[in-house]
Amino acid sequence: MANYHVTKNKSTGKWQAKREGASRASATANTQKQAEQLAKQFSSNNGGGEVRIHKPSGPIRDSDTVAPANDPCPPKDKKH
Repeated sequence: MANYHVTKNKSTGKWQAKREGASRASATANTQKQAEQLAKQFSSNNGGGEVRIHKPSGPIRDSDTVAPANDPCPPKDKKH
């Protein structure tokens, strides 16, 4: 299981998909949506997990569980 964070790199201005605990980004993208899609793909390829999308200022804005991960207490998703 692999958890990823989508954050904005302040020095380059690009969005990055970074595996939790990694020292460098797995991928960079021009838009947050592209980075989110890459993070979900990477997570799915590694057995699923959580993808946490951050606001440009840093706090977590959203979190998605990627299959086949097993969330023991799934939230009621009102957006999808």
